Amino acid sequence: DTLWDLAIAEVEKRENPDDDVKPGEVWERSILFMGNKNGGKTTIILRCLEREESPKPTLALEYTFGRRARRHNSPKDVAHFWELGGGTSLMELIRIPITVHNIRSFAVVLVLDLSKPNELWSTMESLLQVTRNHVNKILTKLEKTNSEVAAEIKQRMWNNLQRDHPDSALVDPFPIPLVIIGSKYDIFHEFDSEMRKIISKTLRFVSHYYGASLVFTSKSEALLLKARALINHLAFGYDKSKSVSVDPSKPLFIPAGLDSMSQIGPPPASDSDLGKMRANTPLELWKKVFEKTFPPKSFSDLQDTKDPAQDSQYAEYEVDVMRAQKNQ
Repeated sequence: DTLWDLAIAEVEKRENPDDDVKPGEVWERSILFMGNKNGGKTTIILRCLEREESPKPTLALEYTFGRRARRHNSPKDVAHFWELGGGTSLMELIRIPITVHNIRSFAVVLVLDLSKPNELWSTMESLLQVTRNHVNKILTKLEKTNSEVAAEIKQRMWNNLQRDHPDSALVDPFPIPLVIIGSKYDIFHEFDSEMRKIISKTLRFVSHYYGASLVFTSKSEALLLKARALINHLAFGYDKSKSVSVDPSKPLFIPAGLDSMSQIGPPPASDSDLGKMRANTPLELWKKVFEKTFPPKSFSDLQDTKDPAQDSQYAEYEVDVMRAQKNQ
């Protein structure tokens, strides 16, 4: 290489610190989308991949991919998109896409339906808990086989918080990059302002606690573009957006690490109510305050009762005839 080549490479490396991929090498990343049933996950994936098709219901775990070139004449990078269907009924499938081999380049997008606040906390808690337990198992394995990579992943969890961030002792970052998307903002926007304030504040706290980015979206093109910017950063290493919107009367947009407990404020409840609530952690306290206003639905209500074998989109004539014969 000439001195010029080395200088160009050095400048590019400084401009893209994430970019430890050599020129000419293909970058691969994976993202798992999960969240409420019918919460809009498929729609968001199709918009990110600029596909004009109409979304179909997701059965179990579905896979698609996207390709983008970083520069002119460079090979296209690949992003693997996994989508977990059925809300919280098929959580054990999370271990299929997240493996020891791709953990370094894996991220999670949690889509929460803002129009169903009574399902919001239980969906979020169940899915994040199962994912975190699975990732921690992988990290424990990695510590024995490749301790450098395990240490690098653990260090990266803290990268979004500045060194001297006042909240570093109060948060518990998720082990892999996490984006929380509040979908169906158009319906949420019609809610009573006090309800909107409680939901927005709680999601800000949860996102900040887990070191996640937070964005509210709907079918509106402008809001989908904001969600796309966050996902493209995870999928293709595009530049991170630095804009922030924390006004509760507008859709929230807060990239990871740009919020703080002092800006979020205390849980939205009166001092006397807070005094009566027994909680061991800040997360538990916020949960109690949130569920006081939005009591969770019972687990049986959230279970998927529809038999996928009866779904017309998976009809196969020969199989269905044999099945009908067997049933008879």
